[in-house]
Amino acid sequence: MKFKATAALALAGTIISTSAQAEQFWSDFSLSYLKGSDYEVGDSDRQVVTVEHASGHNWGDTFFFMDRLKSDNGDTETYFEFAPRLSLGYLTGSDLSFGPVKDVYLAGTWESGESFDNYLAGVGVSLDVPGFQYFNANIYHVSNDTDPDNDQLTLTWGLPFKVGSAEFLYDGFLDWSTAETNLASEMNFTSQLKWNAGKLMGTKSPVYVGLEYAYWNNKFGISGVDERNPSLLVKWHF
Repeated sequence: MKFKATAALALAGTIISTSAQAEQFWSDFSLSYLKGSDYEVGDSDRQVVTVEHASGHNWGDTFFFMDRLKSDNGDTETYFEFAPRLSLGYLTGSDLSFGPVKDVYLAGTWESGESFDNYLAGVGVSLDVPGFQYFNANIYHVSNDTDPDNDQLTLTWGLPFKVGSAEFLYDGFLDWSTAETNLASEMNFTSQLKWNAGKLMGTKSPVYVGLEYAYWNNKFGISGVDERNPSLLVKWHF
């Protein structure tokens, strides 16, 4: 196994060993359904069921999601990511905040599809951006299973807002990766605009309806394959 893959797994092992003294601050579980008709690479019409779990702890945070995709032509696919971050402030017992930076992290991600496993290892920060529920930035070196290794910048954010009494959430991510031999530079900007219909339904946790839009240049590192895909979305938080 490549060194960077080992580093990512070592980070996960460190987090697991740290969990004996862990204090959980929050956690969230959700189930989503999406339907879109403008996918690139494979059938253009797909339905996606997504399971997500995120949690925050005194030692850092975690994010996990799994997609189950079904195309209209009958093809199916399962893909997941697990992304833990270990707080260097917690690890060193020091306050590492400065300016808009709230904390600094060791960051890792495991990406797994039907025929590949990629491992990402790097550093990240949590940022205090006015109005945002969260805003994170991570820089990784990516140990790719079937492609040349490259580097990646990942941004994630959540921006809640209200229009009258209606509650909305705009959240998403941006992944930008470097070009390597036979691998074009990618930029995947995917975001969701959602209205909390659960407020009218009387649910304690949000039930969102809305739209996801994927703006993806050079999808999967394939030069010239650009995806512009709107998808209808229902997302239920537990």
